[in-house]
Amino acid sequence: MKKRLGGSLSLLLATIIWGSAFVSQSVGMDHIGPYTFQAIRCAMAALGLLPFIWLFDRRKNDGKTFLSRFGDKRLWLAAVSCAIPLCAAVNLQQVALVWTDAGKAGFLTAMYILFVPILGLLIKRRPSPMIPVCVVLGTVGLYFLSWSGNMTIATGDLLLLGCAVAFAVQILFVDHFAPMVDPLRLNCLQAALCGVGSAIIMLFTETPTMNGIWSAMLPMCHAGFLSMGAAYSLQIVGQKHLEPAPAALIMSLESVFAAVFGWMILSERMSDTEILGCSLVFAAVVLSQIPIKTKKEKQTT
Repeated sequence: MKKRLGGSLSLLLATIIWGSAFVSQSVGMDHIGPYTFQAIRCAMAALGLLPFIWLFDRRKNDGKTFLSRFGDKRLWLAAVSCAIPLCAAVNLQQVALVWTDAGKAGFLTAMYILFVPILGLLIKRRPSPMIPVCVVLGTVGLYFLSWSGNMTIATGDLLLLGCAVAFAVQILFVDHFAPMVDPLRLNCLQAALCGVGSAIIMLFTETPTMNGIWSAMLPMCHAGFLSMGAAYSLQIVGQKHLEPAPAALIMSLESVFAAVFGWMILSERMSDTEILGCSLVFAAVVLSQIPIKTKKEKQTT
C-alpha cells in the first residue's frame, strides 16, 4: 500500500510539472519550429540527468563504474522501446498544434486514458473492475475541460489521436521495463534517443537560427530540465508500483493542471464547464486508486 501511494504521488508530481510546462511549450513555439524545440529540449533533459545519475551511483557498491552501468543490454532495450513511441508522441503533438487549438489538443492527447486499457487487453493485462468506470468518467471530464465546441475532424486532430496512441504504447513499455532498470538512466537514454530522432527530422524540415534558439532558451530549459528530465523520471519511478490504467488516469491530470496554471499565472478565467471537467477528472483519479478485490481474491483471503 505504501509503495502504491508513493507511486501515485510520484505521478501526481509529474503531472503538475507537465501542466506547468504547457505555457513554456506554447511560448517556445513562437521562436523556433517544433522539431527544433523537441531536439534541444530532449538534449537538455539527457545532459541535466547525468550529474544526478553520477551522485546516485556513488551510493552503489556493485563494482561497476559510471560508464559500465550504461552498457546494460536490458537498459538499452528499454530505452529504445520507450524512446520510439515517446519521440512519435511529443513530435506529433507539437506539429498538431499548428492546426489544432490548445483546448482540443489537450482533450485528444489525453485520450491515452482510453487507449492504455484497450492496448493492455491485447497483451492480456485486464484492468480492475473500477477502471472502465473511471476511464469513462475521466473522458467526460476531459471533454468538459478541454473541448472548444469544434466537432470537425482535421489533420491536426488525426495527428493528436496518433499522439495519444503513441503515449499509450510508451506508458505500457515503461510499465514493463521500469522494475528492471535504473529509472534515471532509462529516462536519460530515452530523452537522448528522442532528441536524436527529433534532430534528424529537424535537419530535413527546419532551418533554426541562433537568435530563435536563444529567444526560446528559457521555455526550453523549463520544458527540458523539468518536464522531460524530472517529470519523466518521476513517471518511470511511479509506474514501478502502479498498473498502467490507473497510472494513465493520474497522468491525465496534466490537462487539469494546465488549466489551473493558466488561471494562476496567465489570469485565464475558468468557466463553470471547465471547473466541472476538472472535478470529474479528479473524481476519476481518486476512484481509480480505491482497491477493489475480485471474486478470486476474495476467495483466497
